[in-house]
Order: sequence, then C-alpha cells, then structure tokens
Amino acid sequence: MTTATANNRAALEASRAITRRSASNLALSFVALDKRRRNAMSALYAFCRQVDDVADEETQPREQRAAALQDWREDIQRACEGGQPRIQVNQALQPVIEQYALKFEHFDELIRGMETDLAQDRFATLEELDLYCYRAASVVGLLSIEIFGYRDDACQDYAIHLGKALQLTNILRDVGNDAGRGRIYLPVAEMEKHGVDPQSLLDLKYSAAFHNLAADTAVRARGHYQKASKLLPAADRRAMVAAEAMGAVYWRLLRRMEDAKFRVLDSPPTRLGRLHKLALVFGTWCRVKIGSAQPNYGCD
Repeated sequence: MTTATANNRAALEASRAITRRSASNLALSFVALDKRRRNAMSALYAFCRQVDDVADEETQPREQRAAALQDWREDIQRACEGGQPRIQVNQALQPVIEQYALKFEHFDELIRGMETDLAQDRFATLEELDLYCYRAASVVGLLSIEIFGYRDDACQDYAIHLGKALQLTNILRDVGNDAGRGRIYLPVAEMEKHGVDPQSLLDLKYSAAFHNLAADTAVRARGHYQKASKLLPAADRRAMVAAEAMGAVYWRLLRRMEDAKFRVLDSPPTRLGRLHKLALVFGTWCRVKIGSAQPNYGCD
C-alpha cells in the first residue's frame, strides 16, 4: 500500500468516525445509499459538521473562529481546484469532489452561512432568514444531489426547497437552545408582527403570541415541504431516497411540534427515537422501491 493510499484511507475513516459520532438525522439517512455513495456522503457530512463546530465553539473568540473558517474556505478551494488540501477531512472529500464535480461556490456559500452565525445573533426580516436557510441547508442539498445522481435539473429546485424546509424545522426545534446562547433566528419583523418580546424568548417564557409566531413559521416550512414534494421529478425519485428519508423524518418532527403547540421554550427539544427514525427511513425506501408517488411529507 502506498503512502498516499494509506493517507486517503485514514482520512476517509476519520470522516466516517465524525459521521458516526454525530448520530444526526442526516447521517442516519445514509443507510438508504449504496456503499460508494454512503462513503461519499460521510466525507461531505464530515466537512459540514466540522465547519459548523468551528462556528459554534463559543469558548474561542469570534475573531479566531472567523480566521479558522477562512482557513477551511481556502483549504476546500484547494481541494476543488486540484491542489493538496491540508485538513484531513478535506483530503477525504477531494476524491468525492472530483468524482461528482462538486462546486466550490456551494462550499463557499455554506461557510458564509457559518460566518453569519459569527457576525449576528438576530435576523431582521424573512428575506434575511431565507438567505441564511439557503446557505446553511439548501447548498448542502445541492451538493448532496450531485452525489445521489439526478437526471432532471428540476432536482436543484427540489433540493433548495427541501433544505429550507429542514432548516426552518431545525430552527423551531432549537428555539430554546439557541435562546440559551443569546441567539434568535426568528426574524425581528415577525416577532413584532405577532407581539413577541425578544426578551421573553431569552427568558424561555412560552406565550400565546409565541405560539402564533411558531405556527406561522411552521406554515412557511410546510410550504417548502410541499414545493419540494411537487418539484421532485419522477425519474429521480429513486436516486433521491436518502433526501426523501430526511424529509420524512423532519416532517414528523414538525408535526410533533405542532401537536405539542410548539412548547419548545419550556420543554426539551423535540426528538424522535432511533427506531422511529429508522422506520421512517425504511418506509421511504420501500415506498420508492415499489414506485409509489405518494409524498413523504407535506400532506398530513
């Protein structure tokens, strides 16, 4: 075994370890993929996880985290341009970038999303939040569908809307945790519209006004789920099985929050058990396998 081969294997195993440790909903959906694509998604997920961790490491000064994100940007650009990346995760990702023609512009947008988290802890308008959701989630979808493989370019719009749906669901689920860190993703304009005092969120005080704000946000998430479901081309449904599984899991999270009247401030974050999530992934796989066109989300 050559030194280069050994290094590549070590880098890939490091990425797999990051994916296993995360226990995330995204990583769980990889079970629906063949081994080659599963390994590729593990490498991509490890990159996403690591840059997110850099931005969230609040024990480090913001300037230091910003510099670290710039290092990641420059290193992934080297990987995209055929150079030699220094960071191990990017070394594992480089063959994936080459094989699936992943674009630096999408990695750059993702890092811009992480930099937004460093630069601000409030969003003024829905438009600002929409851009953040695109950068934090939709570009991950755009990278992922290249690995999944698609034939119809409508899949790109599908990935954008599904990413925004998932990110809005995440934001609702994590309102309490984010508030504990002094961060509010729900836009100031929407809080004012519903009569929600930002301090009440920071104090984790649930109210009817907050319920109405959260319900309005859920309606927007529903709209993105429904658009994604309609935009997914029939010819690409089988290839998008992992994305569809993600949609099914996060849709169930949203429905559970709706049923609980969005008690996300004074209760632990909404979760699904591992067996429940596996059942949703398996159900999605079966539905795709038999050729069902029934939506996984947005319709109940």
